[in-house]
Amino acid sequence: MGTVSLLSDEEVSPEALAVFNDIRALRGTDYVNNFWRALAHDPALLKATWERLKVVMGPGELDPLVKEMIYVAVSTANGCSYCVHSHTAAAKAKGMTAAQHGELLGVIGMAMQTNGIVTGLQVDVDEVFRT
Repeated sequence: MGTVSLLSDEEVSPEALAVFNDIRALRGTDYVNNFWRALAHDPALLKATWERLKVVMGPGELDPLVKEMIYVAVSTANGCSYCVHSHTAAAKAKGMTAAQHGELLGVIGMAMQTNGIVTGLQVDVDEVFRT
């Protein structure tokens, strides 16, 4: 259960509605997901978050699918169920196959396991790995 209501288009401020319309235009859909509708209670935060996300997830050196898969991995590590679901859906929409998804989950699981072990052991970082 959320801690804030999800605002409809009719309930949001003109500033928030402008962000919603930009989301729709950029994504080519009429759908604005719950994350943005919750953030609409604070139009300045909504706009700042959307503007930053457009830059980070926009065109760059990393392939869009790779960016979504990284988002899934970090969201898993942070325990964000919402982001795991939304970015898994986005990755699938960008072409992630079932085999890639399985391999991604394997890498996430392995990293979490070895991170836990090395953190518990407090192993010193090899000099050759220091940059």
